[in-house]
Amino acid sequence: MTGQDQPAPGSSVLSTVFRHVRYENLVAGVSGGVLSNLALHPLDLVKIRFAVSDGLELRPKYKGIVHCLTTIWKLEGLRGLYQGVTPNVWGAGLSWGLYFFFYNAIKSYRTEGRVERLEATEYLVSAAQAGAMTLCITNPLWVAKTRLMLQYDSVVNAHHRQYKGMFDTLLKIYKYEGVRGLYKGFVPGLFGTSHGALQFMAYELLKLKYNQHINKLPEAQLSTVEYISVAALSKIFAVAATYPYQVVRARLQDQHMSYKGVLDVITRTWRKEGIGGFYKGIAPNLIRVTPACCITFVVYENVSHFLFDLREEKK
Repeated sequence: MTGQDQPAPGSSVLSTVFRHVRYENLVAGVSGGVLSNLALHPLDLVKIRFAVSDGLELRPKYKGIVHCLTTIWKLEGLRGLYQGVTPNVWGAGLSWGLYFFFYNAIKSYRTEGRVERLEATEYLVSAAQAGAMTLCITNPLWVAKTRLMLQYDSVVNAHHRQYKGMFDTLLKIYKYEGVRGLYKGFVPGLFGTSHGALQFMAYELLKLKYNQHINKLPEAQLSTVEYISVAALSKIFAVAATYPYQVVRARLQDQHMSYKGVLDVITRTWRKEGIGGFYKGIAPNLIRVTPACCITFVVYENVSHFLFDLREEKK
């Protein structure tokens, strides 16, 4: 074989990885992410508003979740409750779709030729790798979402909003802050991949243990109630372990405050607000993400099973 006939270095590894790529995982993940975020976006808005509540004068003051929702409704109506929904839905749909897409490809690659199941740490690493790859693509959408959610109609210049929509936000951030502006919060977001990794590890292990407990095959399809229970438990576990990074990330992406970096946010938050500052917004976050996660995983599991069954029927 001549030098020209030989495959490029690493091409066999790449071809092996791509062999495990399935569009069904992407479609199912996008479906779950879009539906859950459309349904529960107002609670995400509340979480962001509470996460950045650092005493700055221009920010509206809220007494709790219900007061926040009713105040926004009175001032801005339904449009106010759905501020930032476009980048949120785009970001959530893409994030969940790409996450499931990358995660299942990596997981399948790791299990190829193996009889035994993956260890907990292997689920963890696979999910962390998928999360990092996804964040590289979607971070600008999360910056745009945060900026749009932090435009307050109660301030003097309410009628001269800085951003008019998702694309306007992305263009203005790029124009005035460059690529660096689009990737604000990337470092804590990268740490946030540990959240997804812990969640997916817990989800996989809970499904596996439950199926073993009821004497079913490891990959057997569960009922909707069983998926909801497993998804909720895995999400609560992940949120409790990693929530502070979301506060740090939201504050870095906030247009009303300027921080020098992650350490500056942590230092100033700790000095002014103590440990409680890192858990601001956790109540609306749990109220939102737990059902959102359940919707996402139930839709994902059912859509993916449906699409894979279709593939088998065509064969």
